[in-house]
Amino acid sequence: MLSLAVGKGSINQNRFTSRWSILGACFLLLLTTACSQSEIKSTQSANATDTSSVVASSASILRIGYVGTTQPTGPLGWAKRKGILERELQKAGFKNITFARFPNGPDLNEALVAGQLDVGFLGDTPAIVLRARGVETRLIRITQFNTTAWLVAKKNGPRTLAELKGQKIATQKGSYMHRYLLGLLDESKIAKDVKVVHLMTTEAKSALERGDVAAYATSSDLGPFLKSQGFPVIDSSANHNGLSGTSLVVATENFLAKQPNFPEKLNAVLTEATKDLKANSEEYYKYHAETTKYPLEIIKVSYPLKQISEEPLPPEGVKLLEGTKNFLVSQHLAKSNFQLTDWVAK
Repeated sequence: MLSLAVGKGSINQNRFTSRWSILGACFLLLLTTACSQSEIKSTQSANATDTSSVVASSASILRIGYVGTTQPTGPLGWAKRKGILERELQKAGFKNITFARFPNGPDLNEALVAGQLDVGFLGDTPAIVLRARGVETRLIRITQFNTTAWLVAKKNGPRTLAELKGQKIATQKGSYMHRYLLGLLDESKIAKDVKVVHLMTTEAKSALERGDVAAYATSSDLGPFLKSQGFPVIDSSANHNGLSGTSLVVATENFLAKQPNFPEKLNAVLTEATKDLKANSEEYYKYHAETTKYPLEIIKVSYPLKQISEEPLPPEGVKLLEGTKNFLVSQHLAKSNFQLTDWVAK
């Protein structure tokens, strides 16, 4: 989804660290990274290329990174699918647009820091943590807000938060689901009574089936899917003010120094794509379901179109983002505080 910080080390993504307390884990996460050294898959138009072969950014090249499946979803995916992105950005002088897929936000962060990307589409928690470390990025847009996180239990396991005491809970650390889980445990006064371990969402179902963990804090689409498979839902961020997530678009300041008009151009593209996907919602949902491999009804439940704004910075999304930032700072998960208005690309 993995550390909250960007660093040089790595943590085995498929192994639990059983002795961490929540606070101890979070402190360690600030010093290390769970970003894997696995190959980054990128696509240029419809063809896959290796990220290592992507040449340095120039006036005609745009390198976009996103977290997700083989193809992006949401406004970016739809803009790409419908040809809006290529059409409009080529008008702006970008003749070569590449797409790099990442399994989680911290991996994408590393690519931004390494100068391998110009623009990143990722969740709020890794984006905030990166900025709080002093890495020079700018916020361009909130693409989705009130993204629901779910706490799903193993079958024949706990049914309430109180029953999680003394148990092991997993999540994809560094994600908005991780931030939700920490906030939930803090709010419920049981943070000291559980162990939180890192596990990628791709491993969640198997871990719950084996009983390796008592519960898993998961994403907006995997939560309803697991529920449909008979796994009990203990809680969701929809039940708590300020614990749902936002999806963001950021760009490096180096790139924006060369392309000062880029935020306006990209926002115009994403606004057009948002209007189009809302006007053609059935077609969009079919594309989203085919891309993520979830049933159509799960996608409709997990991705309500009211969460996608046609404006770059919807007030409700900004309020939620501010709350997330303040929580991460208060828990010492973000290295320093900063003003959102200073982060926004002018």
